Amino acid sequence: MNREHVKPIAIVGGIITVSTTRNKESDTSGKTIQALFAGAKIPIKHYVVIPDTIEDIRFELSKALKICNCIILDGGTGLTPDDVTIEAVSPLLEKKIDGFGELFRMKSYDEIGTSAMLSRAVAGTIQGKAVFCIPGSTAAVILATKTLIIPEISHILSHANK
Repeated sequence: MNREHVKPIAIVGGIITVSTTRNKESDTSGKTIQALFAGAKIPIKHYVVIPDTIEDIRFELSKALKICNCIILDGGTGLTPDDVTIEAVSPLLEKKIDGFGELFRMKSYDEIGTSAMLSRAVAGTIQGKAVFCIPGSTAAVILATKTLIIPEISHILSHANK
């Protein structure tokens, strides 16, 4: 990473788990993101588990954007009819980070093979804040958060806030 592009920015995390079957007690993916953020010393100021509806997703994302600058939405990124995270978030992205989804699928391929093509993981910025939509499996959360998001978040926010 070219360090001259990275400004000191206080990173504040937000986690939105999108699921009709989980709650805060059973949300292993959300807890995994919390632990990874804690290990990277990223405070979490917004955490919820919500159902798979466009309205709920957009409502919680708007709340998180007021207080967080690194928001991860996990779940609701698949191909079933109730997977609507991408449909809820993509139209709101001001700049897309296409490389995030590409790298996520490439790295997923090494772990799960051709099923990686089913992932619709996306990322981008809204109002200078980074938003990531990732699958809800614990393995996917670890891959995305530990390997891609945490190592690059300062760089992403530096560019998004020039």
